[in-house]
Amino acid sequence: MWDALPTVTGLLAGTDEAGRGPLVGNVVAAAVILGADHGILGLADSKKLTAKRREALASEIKQHALAWAVVSVSPAEIDRINILQASLLAMKMSVEQLQIVPDHVFVDGNHAPVLGCPATPIIKGDARVAEISAASILAKVERDAQMQVLHLEYPHYGFDRHKGYPTKAHMATLAEHGPCPEHRRSYAPVRRCLVGKV
Repeated sequence: MWDALPTVTGLLAGTDEAGRGPLVGNVVAAAVILGADHGILGLADSKKLTAKRREALASEIKQHALAWAVVSVSPAEIDRINILQASLLAMKMSVEQLQIVPDHVFVDGNHAPVLGCPATPIIKGDARVAEISAASILAKVERDAQMQVLHLEYPHYGFDRHKGYPTKAHMATLAEHGPCPEHRRSYAPVRRCLVGKV
């Protein structure tokens, strides 16, 4: 089983990212501070929720959270510093953009960005900590919306269906058409395509 969550006094923020695995688009992070009586039911790991439920919860989170922020880091920056560092940067930026300064931040995963307050990485935090669950939902909803916009720009890739993940259909389209400007050049499938080795 997991270790017990650390006891935190004061305002707790949670942060999480969406979009580490896809071959295209931004990595998106969110940070959320929930009040003790936030009243939002059904917070969970965003990947376990339907798109419709995520969107409904995102609306509730934005209405009832004490503070929230969502930021994106571009494919060019991902290529420049790598996806782990880009994810940490996005989470750091999201915390820094909160309108309230938290006393402690729980971060989903096993790495935490360097912040101006204590931060603790929590394995499977999006399923264990309400603030991280809320952040994961906001990040996922925003990234999915961005992929819908990319789909309108590049409809032949099918970004509205696979959201940029390396599905069989995505790989076939990548082989046929090559990468679009939003593809992450540092990712091996895209890099192979650029040198004609798909």
